[in-house]
Amino acid sequence: MTFDPAELGQSKADLADRLRALRKRAGRTQVWLAQRCHISQTKLSNIETGRITPGAVDVKLILGALDAPPEVVADVVALVRLAHTEWEGKRASRRRGLEKRQAELSGLEAEAKELRYFLPAMVTGLLATPEYIRASLAHSPVDVSATVARKLQRQAILYDEAKRFTFLLTEQAVKWAVVPRPAMAVQIDRLISISRLPHVRIGIIPSGTAVVRGPMNTFTLYDRRLATVETFTGRIVFQDVRDITEHLEVFVMYERHALFGEEGRALLEGWATAYRS
Repeated sequence: MTFDPAELGQSKADLADRLRALRKRAGRTQVWLAQRCHISQTKLSNIETGRITPGAVDVKLILGALDAPPEVVADVVALVRLAHTEWEGKRASRRRGLEKRQAELSGLEAEAKELRYFLPAMVTGLLATPEYIRASLAHSPVDVSATVARKLQRQAILYDEAKRFTFLLTEQAVKWAVVPRPAMAVQIDRLISISRLPHVRIGIIPSGTAVVRGPMNTFTLYDRRLATVETFTGRIVFQDVRDITEHLEVFVMYERHALFGEEGRALLEGWATAYRS
């Protein structure tokens, strides 16, 4: 599926307009359609005005009740998927401010019970040392000290034993030298330490592991309800069940190739030693 950031912002309104137009073209009232779909008229009204973004099930019920032809069904269902996808560019995120962005991430982490992180390029902030975080922000036009402090505050979530965390890191992500060699050794030591928490799993995918699918993007899964994908220029948020399922399948595929527990820690210890020498 191809995403045009401009389309993502308009897709919810387009979906509402399309469903309303289909109902009117069929000569049906909201009362009639709501009864046929076993939903309230209030909900249907909110769908048609864009106050609610309907899921695929509701849309298929509506299209079925209106006897929409297959080509219309396919077109509208694709629009549903787009309407459940959001794009946030880096510039817009910076304009909104550090506190709002960090608060959103804290909220997602607080609500989720199972969190999965695929990290093919760098260590994520939850696992990073203060020096690593500070260095990774060198190119960002933000208040670095405030950002470091906020990211370190978020790390407290790692010690919530009611949650389950799985981090998958490639060898490149672990060894990418964001900071000088001694500091890289300390960063790897932190990974080793966190991996010993009973509710945290850190899996390492060594270079040379035969994996047929290339690691294209950093992404995070919050339970089975939301996936976020990071790019150089922004972030895509997926809420459609098909997109979440596809990312979960990719995660599980990489997870099968990762080394956990003592095997993973042995690799990390060797890399930390190499950075110290």
